[in-house]
Amino acid sequence: MKIAIPTADGRLCLHFGHCRAFALAEVDPEKGTVSEIEYLTPPEHEPGVLPRWLHEQGVETVLAGGMGRTAQMLLSRQGIEVVVGAPSDEPEDLIRAYLAGSLQAGDNACDH
Repeated sequence: MKIAIPTADGRLCLHFGHCRAFALAEVDPEKGTVSEIEYLTPPEHEPGVLPRWLHEQGVETVLAGGMGRTAQMLLSRQGIEVVVGAPSDEPEDLIRAYLAGSLQAGDNACDH
């Protein structure tokens, strides 16, 4: 399973479309382990580009702080689960919490 987290300065970026890089993590959901994390620079932010690009990378889940409704809908259409309201923590900590079922997601940090 592959999980994506928008990042800036090594932590979750609160706005999905304005991140500097995506942490893409290969995980084993049954064991709750992270086997590899790579950081990729996303393509330019334009409507619909990031959902397609993430799908092409094999992403199944996105953990985000904030994301607009359109991006959520487009990711869903690509078969990607979206979790919004995640705190600005380090990607590996967020992923472990998500896999353990203990990720404390709050309000969507995006209002569009």
